[in-house]
Amino acid sequence: MIDYGESGSPALRVGDPGPRPVHLVFSEPSRPYGDLDSTLDFIVRASGRWVSVETLVRTSDGGGLDFFLSSLAEDFRGWDGKRVWRSLEDDLTISAEHRPDGHVHLMWGLHGRQPADQ
Repeated sequence: MIDYGESGSPALRVGDPGPRPVHLVFSEPSRPYGDLDSTLDFIVRASGRWVSVETLVRTSDGGGLDFFLSSLAEDFRGWDGKRVWRSLEDDLTISAEHRPDGHVHLMWGLHGRQPADQ
């Protein structure tokens, strides 16, 4: 579910809505190299009761993330196989599979780089 948290940033709520959910929170995107460049960065934070990690995600004009997420909702009746979205530098990956019971299994990964790689 996408909603707006206390910070006003879009939050993609992932996982069991039970007592220990984990939320992905996306910061407002910014253009680090100016308005004429297609690079669009945002911070993604995964937070929950026992975890709080964040990483910078780099895309080219959003990399189609909005289309990827909206297509999951539009195809609510289901699809075959796994759908995968990756950021430009693989900092964020999201995969989705439609299950026979009508639920969508959504998996995500935040992948930081070693300080020498940055």
